[in-house]
Amino acid sequence: MYTNLILFLVAIFLFSVVPVPEVPLLPGWQAFGFLVLLLGLYNQIASQLFSRPRAFRVGGYFRTEKQLSALALLFFGATLYLCDPKYYLSLFSFDDTMPALVNIAGLGLFVMYLSIMWRAGKKNYEQIFNRDLSTPSFIKSNIKTNLPIVLPWVVLSLLYDIFLLLPLPGLQKIIAADWGDLLFFVIFLSFILLFFPPLVRRLWGCKKLPEGYLKSELDAFCTTQNFSADFYLWPLFEGRVMTAAVMGIIPGFRYILLTPALIETMSREELEAVMAHEIGHVKKYHLLLYIFLIVCFSLLAGILAEPLIFLILSQDFVNGLLIGRGISVDTMLTLVVAVPLLLFMLFYFRFIFGYFIRNFERQADLYSLSAIGDGRALISAFEKIAILSGNNREERNWHHFGIGQRIDCLERAEREPDYIRRHNHKVRYSLIAYIAVVLLAIFLVRQIPTEQLAERYEENFAEAALLEKAKQEPDRAIWHRLTGDLMLTRKMEEKALAAYEKAFSLEPTNPEIMNNLAWLLLTSENLGLRDPLKALSLARVAATLQPKAHILDTLATAYWANGLVEEAVRTESQAASIDRAQRRFYQAQIARFLNQTYEESIGEIESAGGKIEE
Repeated sequence: MYTNLILFLVAIFLFSVVPVPEVPLLPGWQAFGFLVLLLGLYNQIASQLFSRPRAFRVGGYFRTEKQLSALALLFFGATLYLCDPKYYLSLFSFDDTMPALVNIAGLGLFVMYLSIMWRAGKKNYEQIFNRDLSTPSFIKSNIKTNLPIVLPWVVLSLLYDIFLLLPLPGLQKIIAADWGDLLFFVIFLSFILLFFPPLVRRLWGCKKLPEGYLKSELDAFCTTQNFSADFYLWPLFEGRVMTAAVMGIIPGFRYILLTPALIETMSREELEAVMAHEIGHVKKYHLLLYIFLIVCFSLLAGILAEPLIFLILSQDFVNGLLIGRGISVDTMLTLVVAVPLLLFMLFYFRFIFGYFIRNFERQADLYSLSAIGDGRALISAFEKIAILSGNNREERNWHHFGIGQRIDCLERAEREPDYIRRHNHKVRYSLIAYIAVVLLAIFLVRQIPTEQLAERYEENFAEAALLEKAKQEPDRAIWHRLTGDLMLTRKMEEKALAAYEKAFSLEPTNPEIMNNLAWLLLTSENLGLRDPLKALSLARVAATLQPKAHILDTLATAYWANGLVEEAVRTESQAASIDRAQRRFYQAQIARFLNQTYEESIGEIESAGGKIEE
């Protein structure tokens, strides 16, 4: 279940970061053909892996399923890239008013790959668990088993879209407010506390533990622990897996699930020890802490995303990849957004979340020892589970300590009574350190100059986009002119000159191009690029073709640069009469022409504001 949590999180994330293209990579029939090809290839691989002899044993079956689940993610990613499903699915989003439907449908595409895996492994499952199942019912059972993983996300996404559609201005104002996210967190928490446990219980087909001796004994034990819950039989893998779980935080909506295999295998003392472990999860607030850790991930991802993305995008090496390697802007944006956040998500759940889960389990084990008085019953239960599960005593995973490690811990706690207190302190201080790191991260992120990085990123990507357009349409002067404008604002005057001259060669009668080139030849900080005579020739033609104020100002500056002060003053006055809003600027220009020569102004570079029309 924990591994599938990461799988579904990655699938949701991959689909969410893929942009909807304006034009799909392939026509619809070709995209559908590729989808069929990918599904067929995945089916072939799944069939081959499940046909191996070891896949007909319990451990081999689950290992094969884990391998194919990871492979399903790769095929899902290939489908997103080659087939553009988001483009076609977005057609059914009711004019983008229900994007949640598109995301849920995208997740359904991933479930389609998993369904192929379940279909391929049905015979193995039937042989291992001695069952005869139809393919649809087996696939449906697996979907219902995994549905609780994504159910909160599905419900919250749908509610958000529905709230936005409701004709309630007051509600829309609340959602748009800074604390609108708090509203949805309250809704999410209410769903988890009140509706999620009974919904999951029904999805998993759990049935209430019948009245009788066993239930009376369990109720009596819970009473001694000042604890109440309803007991349900959990038919996980036909009830043959020996495990238990607790769901729900609020009494009345709290359930303890026990598999039939666990009940049949364990003695009363061992069952009570297992029960004490589950009670420990509630007493130590682990269920609330799970929610807290997931919410903190969402908070960190939301806070870190924008500064991190702009920090990466603003780097020169990214611009170099765009320009030098020819990587498209859309591809780079997808990579820069997706890869860091995906790595952060995997790191967070695999190591941080996994660290706390493991230590919460150990804390629950030690609570059981304290509640029972010794660890013999729980150790005996672990030994039975290890033997009957295929001697997996030393097998470990990222979310649980191995059974052998758990037994060793219980034995150590019996030898060292202070060990329980030390472990409780370890968990407490780990949580305090975690909260401190989260708060520090929030503080440090707020110190990042996000707006400046965003401006630099916009400049980089504007440059890359313009150069990409110029490469795609080399005969269109507009892209070269805009590239020149951008280069000029970035003080890259040689590149600006080359871009303007290219644009001028393509459209030699374009007044804006002539104006911008003339201005550069008059005001360049690189004195070697200045050419007042050529600038005057260009500015005269530009003003004749289009006598706008900013072009006349360039012509006046060119007159002044060539010693023709009277013509400069007369032309600047004409510009002032056309653009009265900038009258003070033009009057300042006239005063400058009268009081200073062009040669005296060398070294003083006038701001290009107003001279180059964006």
